[in-house]
Amino acid sequence: MSLLTLSTLAVTLGVATGIAAAALRGLIAFFHNLFFAGEASFAYDANVFTPPAPWGPLVILAPVLGGLVVVFLVRRYAPEAKGHGVPEVMDAIYYKRGRIRPVVVFVKAVASALSIGSGASVGREGPIIQIGSAIGSSMGQALRLSTWQVITLVAAGAGAGIAATFNTPLGGVMFAVELMLPEISARTFLPVVLATGTATYVGRMLFGIAPAFTVPTAELANILLPTNLWLLPIYVALGILCGVAAYGFVRLLHGIEDLLEARFANPYLRAVVGLGGIGVLMYLLMVGTGHYHVDGVGYGTIQAILLGEMSGVGILFLLFLAKLLATTTSLAAGASGGVFAPSLFLGATLGGAFGSLLAFLFPDAGLNAAQFAIIGMAAVVGGGTGAAMTAILMMFEMTTDYSVIVPAIIAVACAIGTRRALVSENIYTFKLLRRGHHIPKDRHSNMFLVRHAREVMTPVGGVLSLRGSLDDPEAEIVPEGEVAGDDYLLVARGQHVSAVIRAEEFRHWKALRAEGAREPLPAERHFIVGRAGDLLVDVLRRMSRHGVTHALITGSAHRVPHAADVLGVISEHEVAEQVLDQFRRQE
Repeated sequence: MSLLTLSTLAVTLGVATGIAAAALRGLIAFFHNLFFAGEASFAYDANVFTPPAPWGPLVILAPVLGGLVVVFLVRRYAPEAKGHGVPEVMDAIYYKRGRIRPVVVFVKAVASALSIGSGASVGREGPIIQIGSAIGSSMGQALRLSTWQVITLVAAGAGAGIAATFNTPLGGVMFAVELMLPEISARTFLPVVLATGTATYVGRMLFGIAPAFTVPTAELANILLPTNLWLLPIYVALGILCGVAAYGFVRLLHGIEDLLEARFANPYLRAVVGLGGIGVLMYLLMVGTGHYHVDGVGYGTIQAILLGEMSGVGILFLLFLAKLLATTTSLAAGASGGVFAPSLFLGATLGGAFGSLLAFLFPDAGLNAAQFAIIGMAAVVGGGTGAAMTAILMMFEMTTDYSVIVPAIIAVACAIGTRRALVSENIYTFKLLRRGHHIPKDRHSNMFLVRHAREVMTPVGGVLSLRGSLDDPEAEIVPEGEVAGDDYLLVARGQHVSAVIRAEEFRHWKALRAEGAREPLPAERHFIVGRAGDLLVDVLRRMSRHGVTHALITGSAHRVPHAADVLGVISEHEVAEQVLDQFRRQE
């Protein structure tokens, strides 16, 4: 399939994912209104606090009822729809050749909408990432695309999903690049950009062009700009604090999951206990503060902090702890939803508390909670996911305030460094590591792939004259000259090359024949022909396409090589040597 055709598919994928994002939002709104207002309505603004439910204390049962249905759906139809979704997408990319079952699209959408709508403390970005990826995978499988093309569509669907959800096209692209794509090249990057841009356009048509959060820029002026050097160590301190918080999030998420699974083997009982606890916490917060706070995505609390409506150190830190416990317990109890929105909540409350404390200590400095809440959001997201550029760009796009960039860069870098010093795995890869599935956290450029074939090949050490058939054990095979070393030998009938063999293997075969054995020459008969000036990456692609393990490198344009034209041979052995040599050079 050409890049043009793949790009066209990516645009189609972007449209489908944008529509899917709207459908997911509609489902969430429907279930939220059903559980918390007792009405069938799709009118819902996640950035506004949920009014008190008419059920009073019985609202405690909302997460439980939703959770029981989710457990049934996931166990019955799609176990991979459990949890926050992104690890399953990464697992499909690296261990399943990009294959995701189409049923995941529907089960994940309903299960996540039920979880979020009924009050489980999870986000909607993880589900739409998995849904977009599943749509891309389904398209690739239906059209019988090659593995790299399927994986590219999976990554494109993930980027498109997060872009459509948050109205963050740059952040969506960087999310796919930093966390999803095993290969970054024009043939993979272009489809991702097209899918992400298209999904953002569809999202803006359906949701409007407003950013995810409203931020009063007047409150940020002259504070987030790097004009005061004394603020730099403060950004570093906040980054380190957020890195510790991200570490706690990663460890607690799996620690509570282990605890609940050990105490309650039955998944339905686990849902009742865990999500019942979430219901109690929601109700207590409503009684004590006037809002549920930890239910669903939590955007209402984030928006209130950014507008300066919440700034108390005590209440913000309390909400940080409450959300940390609520999210980890929700996912451990079987809810289906993401960790990105909870990370934003954790960063906003922790950063807000940090800023309020500074405002108390330095009342004349003009500092406030909202300023540091934005930086904290970027730092916790970056620290938890390990996706630095994604976190920084998304904070800019979600607030449309460019002045956040420099402080966010400093804080995110410190947060990631701190979290990696405490635990090497991020919140996505930690889950897969427990299965024995390692996900690379670094993208290495394979510099050996851009070497010319002449630099990689092993020279030809001689020619074996074949008289007869290679299949004939009695065939006469005569070396043209002395055979020494471990170079390759060409097996030729006249001037035309029929096979290739290592000199050492030929000597061993010849010794066996001298002892009376009669076996055909173990030469490799299937190969492609390349030119000395070809790039190794092109030679390897042709080898893979034709299903061969050897390439004859020539100095001529003959399709059927003459023995005199062959300069050397590239095989799997040479490729392995080049890979090892690259790592030796990097040490």
